[in-house]
Amino acid sequence: MNSAALPVTDPAADAAYRKVSWRLLPFLMLCYFVAYLDRVNVGFAQLQMKTDLQFSDAVYGLGAGIFFLGYFLFEVPSNLLLHRVGARVWIARIMISWGVISALTLFIQTPTMFYAARFLLGLAEAGFFPGIILYLTYWYPAQRRSQMTAWFMSAVALSGLVGGPVSGWILHHFHGQSGLAGWQWLFLLEGVPAVLLGLATLAYLDDGITSAKWLSEEQKLLLRRGIDADNQSKRHVSALQGMRSPRVWLFALVYFSVVMGLYGLGFWLPLLLRSTGVTDPRTIGWLVAIPYGASIVAMLLVGRSSDARGELRWHVALPALVGAAGLALSTLWPHDTLAAVLTLTVATCGIMTVLPLFWSLPTAFLAGSAAAAGIALINSLGNLAGFFGPSIVGWVKQATHSTNGGVLVLAGFMVLCALLVLSLPARKT
Repeated sequence: MNSAALPVTDPAADAAYRKVSWRLLPFLMLCYFVAYLDRVNVGFAQLQMKTDLQFSDAVYGLGAGIFFLGYFLFEVPSNLLLHRVGARVWIARIMISWGVISALTLFIQTPTMFYAARFLLGLAEAGFFPGIILYLTYWYPAQRRSQMTAWFMSAVALSGLVGGPVSGWILHHFHGQSGLAGWQWLFLLEGVPAVLLGLATLAYLDDGITSAKWLSEEQKLLLRRGIDADNQSKRHVSALQGMRSPRVWLFALVYFSVVMGLYGLGFWLPLLLRSTGVTDPRTIGWLVAIPYGASIVAMLLVGRSSDARGELRWHVALPALVGAAGLALSTLWPHDTLAAVLTLTVATCGIMTVLPLFWSLPTAFLAGSAAAAGIALINSLGNLAGFFGPSIVGWVKQATHSTNGGVLVLAGFMVLCALLVLSLPARKT
């Protein structure tokens, strides 16, 4: 979709956007790094927790996925509240509450306690990701947002790149210390940073361009003109109308397909690698880092290509098909560590590359309260796949003693993602 914002080649505008990016993106990436780590560290915790608590694969899969039911229920209200009360206070609230709940997960003893902890974590974290996506629309017009979103979402890959080795080290090094298992230390040590970052958010983050004291008045005017011009090409409708839009529901189905692959793989990746014969948690952590490290490069390169060409459909569809191919190929060599790492790296690169580019599609035509509600609805409905993806892999594994069937289901959803995106009209960003 074309934007009438200031030209990308405008030196003054470029300088203003660079200042915004250096101020906001490192902090937002750090917050999302911690958020995603707290969401999926249960994938590492299961390496010890399932044995200690005698949880079956189905119990673990359900508990890992039930997070997204709580997430679904509070997603839209949370984003509307962020739009009303401001990003600074609301994002701080989200981070502090999820950090506390994540840390308290160390006390679970039964499946019911596990389900409750994951459900409450979903309630607490609901609104963070769509809130940041909405927040980026307050600063960047559509023609600049794909690459900025890619940088922000690279925190997911960074959490795997850094979080994998760190989580493996915690499981190994802290196991048995002070009477706590390694998985209990994992929840505690990875929950505290979210609380600290939530407190830092209150002092550091600004609600928007107008309240940013670190910008000059000239820079604020440049940025505001870019946003105003961008908003002229969007539909200005109510929150309810935004939620009723057929295109919003189509985007929700596309995102559901992506999330099936993302969390189905993310929650089971450590176990898939352990099934190849690797038993040391530290080694598994380093192996998990490889796919995520490669995906950072893929995300940024494809995001830059999309912005340069002003094209989104094929830049989303092709990586989705690559992700599907990687998932399908991983089932051919389930006990070969090298082959598993290579194929799962291809899968992760494809899936992760889709994520930031996808969010440039709905944010290009929604504004105001319709954007807040529409983005939240897409994210909440799409993230229901976070419940089904891990659960399906767990159920299939328990029934067949193999993850192959579940992984092929995930591959099928990535193909569906590509087909749905290609069904959209071919329009410029």
